[in-house]
Amino acid sequence: MIVKNVASQAAFRPDKMGKADLLRTERIFTGLNCFEPGQEHALHTHSGQDKLYYVVQGQGIVRVGDVETSIGPGDLVLAKADEPHALRNPGSERLIVMAIMAPPPAAK
Repeated sequence: MIVKNVASQAAFRPDKMGKADLLRTERIFTGLNCFEPGQEHALHTHSGQDKLYYVVQGQGIVRVGDVETSIGPGDLVLAKADEPHALRNPGSERLIVMAIMAPPPAAK
């Protein structure tokens, strides 16, 4: 499986964070979280699933546990299973973040 030009797969929504599925197997999932300016993904956890965030485009703020920091293109963030995490786009440009989860969430 190959996905070329990941950023071109982004799906933005005016009302909330957009999502785009990229790749899925029985052991791993990769997708995009797409934020318009001002949008966020509220603090949440994933039971039994580790999650990586890789910033493809834009600037954002990430919180993992009690730590909050700025992130930008090329940054990588780990939220271990059951660890609270959140993302937001406080800027004026779009934010695209690749989300990688293992094991994958249940298929919809």
